[in-house]
Amino acid sequence: MATSLPQSSPLQDRVAIVTGSSRGIGKDIALHLASLGAKLVINYSSNSDHADSVTAQINANHATPRAITVRADVSDPEAVKSLFDSAEEAFNSPVHILVVSAGIADGKLPSIANTAVESFDRIMSVNARGSFLCAREAANRLKRGGGGRIILLTSSLAAAFKPGYGAYTASKAAVEAMTKILAKELKGTGITANCVAPGPVATEMFLEGKTEETVKIIAEGNPFGRIGETKDISPVVGFLATDSAEWINGQIIRVNGGYV
Repeated sequence: MATSLPQSSPLQDRVAIVTGSSRGIGKDIALHLASLGAKLVINYSSNSDHADSVTAQINANHATPRAITVRADVSDPEAVKSLFDSAEEAFNSPVHILVVSAGIADGKLPSIANTAVESFDRIMSVNARGSFLCAREAANRLKRGGGGRIILLTSSLAAAFKPGYGAYTASKAAVEAMTKILAKELKGTGITANCVAPGPVATEMFLEGKTEETVKIIAEGNPFGRIGETKDISPVVGFLATDSAEWINGQIIRVNGGYV
């Protein structure tokens, strides 16, 4: 008779790729998935020190490595392919879980009228194109028949429509539309596709270009009277990655304390 996995390890030995996991929300998600038993690919685009630190933290006290570090620009299709190749080779297993957390914004918060074309293109390249490339690779390579999970990080701004975030919001809205379609196209595979859309979270990307007074005003506008923390987001992603969340598919889950 088969025995069920301990409740504390619902992702035991499942392989997860988390893009943009060297810091911020992605880092917290990676550490949380590891705590649930997953094996991790820690992805970064520029700073290997931060990524290696996350990998070392996961591998501490394990005789066999449970995490590897892989550099990849998610806007490059060959780099995205190599991300999956590295995961399969390192852990001798298909990838079960993809979390797309890599993303950029324009800290100057320009109006659409003042947004440089170069800024728009860069944001769309990483946020929309990057999510598309990662999701496309996952749709073709994730484990079928159960346990396959595609989780894309978007933003509650896609429902709040705040001035200064035109290009960023457009990039995230595109990802949300693709995810809903992808979930339907994956019919019969057992793979789910969902978005987790945080509100303001105290990360480097959010805080860039904002004064303390601005952050305070945003915090006071939330029913909880504070800015979100990375630990508010990672358990939601962790739940979506488990078998318990199989019936959640094609959804956009806004995790923001009532921000919108």
